[in-house]
Amino acid sequence: MSEINTLKQKFSIPGIVTIEPGNGGLTRIAVTTRDAEAHIYLHGAHVTHYRPAGGKDVLFMSGKSLFQAGKAIRGGVPMIFPWFGAKAGDSAAPMHGFARTSAWELTDARQSPDGSVSITLELASSEATRKSWPFEFALRYVVTVGTTLDLSLETRNLSAGPITFEEAFHTYLTVGDVRTARVEGLAGRDFLDKTDGAKRKTQPPGPIAITGETDRVYLHTTDMVSVTDTALARRLIVDKRGSRTTVLWNPWIAKAKAMADFGDDEWPAMVCIETANAAEDAVTLPPGQTHKMAASIIAKTGAKGDRPGTNQWEMSGGAKQ
Repeated sequence: MSEINTLKQKFSIPGIVTIEPGNGGLTRIAVTTRDAEAHIYLHGAHVTHYRPAGGKDVLFMSGKSLFQAGKAIRGGVPMIFPWFGAKAGDSAAPMHGFARTSAWELTDARQSPDGSVSITLELASSEATRKSWPFEFALRYVVTVGTTLDLSLETRNLSAGPITFEEAFHTYLTVGDVRTARVEGLAGRDFLDKTDGAKRKTQPPGPIAITGETDRVYLHTTDMVSVTDTALARRLIVDKRGSRTTVLWNPWIAKAKAMADFGDDEWPAMVCIETANAAEDAVTLPPGQTHKMAASIIAKTGAKGDRPGTNQWEMSGGAKQ
């Protein structure tokens, strides 16, 4: 409790930001604003909850998720860095990198004049990270809770030479029934179909219906993506900057049963729309430079909401992709 008490004294905002023991005794930041509420864990810099005022949960969490050191949390927004999936040439390295199971440092909590609250978490290279990725870096992650859930990850290269990395906000969205939901914003994009030997395919025109296990890495796309969820009468929008990859994932029946930390019957209630830079879109960052990836998650209820559009890809400090 001493760590929590120290953080409380430094970062609590009465009635708005609370530092508390969360599931499994892990340190959690609970944010309550006039527009929304959210939970963020120091373990993995993991956002596990976001609900707009008067609305429904936006993020899906598995009822079987583990909340323990060294294990990834299942659901919400896992942080993927510095590789996506299995690390090439190193089967012993943790899946999706080490960021999602690392202990992050809370460095700031503040409320803006518009009522939104921003939480800043940081992670730096260490003896533990160098065991699987021998580079020097600093990550700065800002989660802003307001009418939208805004995520911003800055990566600074502190190594003597360039570094190449992959990254993702592995966002689990709650839907009423994935079988009736439709995904828009990816038509015409090439993707790697990981359910079919990572074959390269092109997405046909029109909305995407999820009809079986889906694991697609859409390449070279900066477009906003939306999920029309008729079961919950809302549209969820994932708008992004500094990202050229979008991942679409649902485990369906067999894979859900194969995962110990995922309920056998939970798959209809979620779909992952991941903001990423992966595969051909991995980031190469020169020494001393910074790359920023950001996403806004927006829930529009009742009407269909805004149609998917296109954003310009933004990169600071000379990174190349």
